[in-house]
Amino acid sequence: MHTIRVWDLPTRLFHWSLALCVIGLVITANVGGSWMTWHGRLGYAVLSLLLFRIVWGFVGGHWSRFSSFLYHPSTLLAYLRGNSRPEDRVGHNPLGMLSVFALITVLLLQVSTGLFADDEIAFTGPLVGLVSGDTVSQATRYHKSIGKLLLIALVALHVLAILFYKWVKKDNLVRPMVLGDKQVVAPLPSARDNGASRLLALVIWAACGAVVYWIVGLGQTSWG
Repeated sequence: MHTIRVWDLPTRLFHWSLALCVIGLVITANVGGSWMTWHGRLGYAVLSLLLFRIVWGFVGGHWSRFSSFLYHPSTLLAYLRGNSRPEDRVGHNPLGMLSVFALITVLLLQVSTGLFADDEIAFTGPLVGLVSGDTVSQATRYHKSIGKLLLIALVALHVLAILFYKWVKKDNLVRPMVLGDKQVVAPLPSARDNGASRLLALVIWAACGAVVYWIVGLGQTSWG
């Protein structure tokens, strides 16, 4: 067996920060009232995290890059038939690829529509003033119903998949996402995870946060 670094620290921090923010979003949305202020703040945090992950998917550690888990349909079929390669079971496997891209897409839609949503009670998205009333209504409807249910379903499916791999396939997917390392049967490349890469991640995340701040400010400027 060979021990390799699968998930670099920035990827692990992204994963657990995103998980905590999503939990917080669900809780604050259901509690409502004054907690909707925090709902908005958590939404901004999620948007900055998603932007970071997209950029990190091109410049991050080996197994965090999209190129490492952008599988051909034939590879997905082979995996489902039990004919996978060793490298297909290290980072995100072919099924994991579908989960990752689905979650990123749905979360982007959810936080994006939240920017234009208005429940006329406790929350008004910062960009409401930039679009028509019909657009606001459609964004609000999606954000509060379809998007919310779709996100909860995907998260539940994600958790069930982790439990399935843990108890049925005897593959602990959580441990590497906590510690970073994983034992593999073949000598495969380790993810770059040094001081320079972590500093790069911090700069990228700060830049993504600045972009979100600028986006939110567009609405405030329009109101002013």
